[in-house]
Amino acid sequence: MATTQTQALPRQIISPVAIIAALFFIFGFVTWMNSILIPYLKIACQLNNFESYFVAFAFYIAYLVMAVPASAVLKKFGFKNGMAVGLIIMAIGALVFIPAALTRTYVYFLAGLFIQGTGLAVLQTASNPYITILGPAESAAKRISIMGICNKLAGAIAPIILGAVALKDVDGLLIRLKTMSSLERVEELNNLATRVIVPYLVIVIVLLLLALFIYFSSLPEIDTEHEDESVLLSNSGKTRITQFPHLILGVITLFLYVGAEVLAGDSIVSYGYSQHISLNTAKFFSTCTLCSMIIGYIIGIICIPRYFTQQKALVWSAILGAILTVLALTTSGYVSVLCIALLGLANSLMWPALWPLALAGLGRFTKIASSLLVMGIAGGALIPLLFGRLVDVFSNQMAYIILLPIYLFILYYSIAGYKAGKLKVQ
Repeated sequence: MATTQTQALPRQIISPVAIIAALFFIFGFVTWMNSILIPYLKIACQLNNFESYFVAFAFYIAYLVMAVPASAVLKKFGFKNGMAVGLIIMAIGALVFIPAALTRTYVYFLAGLFIQGTGLAVLQTASNPYITILGPAESAAKRISIMGICNKLAGAIAPIILGAVALKDVDGLLIRLKTMSSLERVEELNNLATRVIVPYLVIVIVLLLLALFIYFSSLPEIDTEHEDESVLLSNSGKTRITQFPHLILGVITLFLYVGAEVLAGDSIVSYGYSQHISLNTAKFFSTCTLCSMIIGYIIGIICIPRYFTQQKALVWSAILGAILTVLALTTSGYVSVLCIALLGLANSLMWPALWPLALAGLGRFTKIASSLLVMGIAGGALIPLLFGRLVDVFSNQMAYIILLPIYLFILYYSIAGYKAGKLKVQ
């Protein structure tokens, strides 16, 4: 039974947690390069704001489209081998960047991002419930926080590395492009597009090596098809996932939260530039957002559940997010940019808190529930795209108004939504 197996794992936990931590590092590195790809491809492929945010759309919409197939992959291969499959799919997506760069074709870049997102959908569907189940439920947020540090540490490093290559001397390039002939512009933009070839070749190699490592590793397989007596009793008579209202609300909440998190990380470089800060400086801003998230994760590791619960962490995170959004809208320059960066702190404990709250008591429904939660990651596709449209219609700053209703809904879930339907089974 699931509980018995989980209780038997503590002596083995260090090795599995370390392996999953390496996976979360890869998640972060690949995911948060988008913050550089958005302004980079906007220049290289000559896009407007709305078009440039299709970078986030193509990447995150894969979670919506592929989450259910990802669940089927896990049913066939199990958690461990499913992770290896996900890494191989990601490697294929990274490989697509080579012909995309050589031809400077935006659609090819988007296809590569979609394939990477597909691989990540498989990995996320496997790894998040895996780390949640791999230990006591009350400390699940602490374990996910450790994973979050690995994820965001990679996310803080990735924009610096890719930015140093892809956006090197880009401010000077933008000035030169204005005085070039059509043929010179094409040649210069083609040269700019090829800058990502070497970084993505390295990513392909690393992903394939990690897939082999996972396949031959000693990761234990966790059985979620059986339930302990208390969960079995509460789930008696339940035949479909929609009979768990707290999960459905959790999916909606996660959809909104991921949109807010992606927006804070992926838009801040462009926002800094709109606040008359050079791209050579602004390219480091997404790293600031990720560093503030790391601080939040460290707070979670120290304080959960000793000083406050996962649920209370979600309450205060939502309140802080709303306050910082108002400040970002009412200030300007570096102060406003700092408020967006500090949204990383507000967002940091939301993911660790949402997963255990949404998966509580699901037992045999855990895998399909996980795939639904992963579908919620599509918020990272749609909300930034809507933000990009608002930027074109209004301004980069005013577009952040979209974050206020998001944080208010998260606050609702943290206070009442996570309990929905649970009283009926008691």
